[in-house]
Amino acid sequence: MTMKNNTVMVGEGVGFERIRRITGYLVGTLDRFNNAKRAEVADRVKHGLSDQMEQL
Repeated sequence: MTMKNNTVMVGEGVGFERIRRITGYLVGTLDRFNNAKRAEVADRVKHGLSDQMEQL
């Protein structure tokens, strides 16, 4: 993404993988979790972004 004044945004084009902290563990995927851990993740409250953050 290029800004209006033709400057390049820092990190443009850099891919990343989502990392979450679940009960003390930093994880990228839930592949190795048992059913109880997966249920804990599903039951968590999801926090959304504010309207201002979505516009950025």
